[in-house]
Amino acid sequence: MAKAQSRADSVVKHSPARTLTYTQYQSYLKGEAADDMAQVAEMNHYPMPAKALKWKKELALNPEQVQKITEINAYMHRRRLQIGGSVIATEKMLDSLFRYHKMDDGSLIFYTNRYGLYQGELKNAILQACLATQQALTPQQIDKLALLQKTD
Repeated sequence: MAKAQSRADSVVKHSPARTLTYTQYQSYLKGEAADDMAQVAEMNHYPMPAKALKWKKELALNPEQVQKITEINAYMHRRRLQIGGSVIATEKMLDSLFRYHKMDDGSLIFYTNRYGLYQGELKNAILQACLATQQALTPQQIDKLALLQKTD
């Protein structure tokens, strides 16, 4: 039994999209990809909604704030799921076109521009959520959140 367990643990999981790692694929699929795209907002005290919700008791968020930030977070998650699916589909198409030697200049331009569009949409969705979260908090809550995150 232990031998079978260790063999199963050592199996490397492969992504259905060959050009994405399993971790990248799962992140896009679950709507969790690209948290790093929020860096410009977060370093200027525009927090990700999930981070504000994590500290809701310490920030003394009122019920309206919790509801608003929860809605912001849910909308951002839906957009990330939608865009993630599009990124996966585009990666699969690029892989297929190259693998079967069907790629041409026009297709390459189309799919790489499309890919760039999805990355821009993803960054916009994340930064819009940060902007809306910052607007839902008081200046005192923003300052407190910055302190809480430093100790985390």
